[in-house]
Amino acid sequence: MPVHVALLRAVNVGGTGKLPMAELRAICEGLGFAGVETYIQSGNVLFRSDLSAGEAEAVLDEALARRLGKAPGVMIRSAAELAALVAGNPFPQAKPNVLMVNFLPGEMPAEPLAGLVAPDGEAVHVGTREIWVHYPNSSGRSKFRLPALKRATSRNLNTVAKLADLAAALERRL
Repeated sequence: MPVHVALLRAVNVGGTGKLPMAELRAICEGLGFAGVETYIQSGNVLFRSDLSAGEAEAVLDEALARRLGKAPGVMIRSAAELAALVAGNPFPQAKPNVLMVNFLPGEMPAEPLAGLVAPDGEAVHVGTREIWVHYPNSSGRSKFRLPALKRATSRNLNTVAKLADLAAALERRL
């Protein structure tokens, strides 16, 4: 059974979308997902399922919509995809806590950098389904804007690396 890593958008951020991770695990288990694990209180859940990534995204997003009152947005990546992101870091000199991987739902927009505003020296790299942003002065104070990221969910490279490790460990377990 494949391992999926679900990255939830707008969950447990700034007082909106509050969802205890124990409840997220219970929702996932109720959907029939196996080996469910969460990582930190920001909407990261790993599980096994015979569903395709797209099917698992839809099922989980629908279940969360029932719980939260609206669908938060779920982006699923495989263990291999996360490992490839970590290995292919386009900003190897950047501190991982100020390097954000923005996971996009669906396909990359035709013009992903349209409307880019990067006043604090932020650097951007467009991947296949992710847009990387290096915030040299931290993302918390940045005035960076990129409309393509409106539907994305972001994780710093430390979190992506940890999720890749956890997914690889889950794959090794039967």
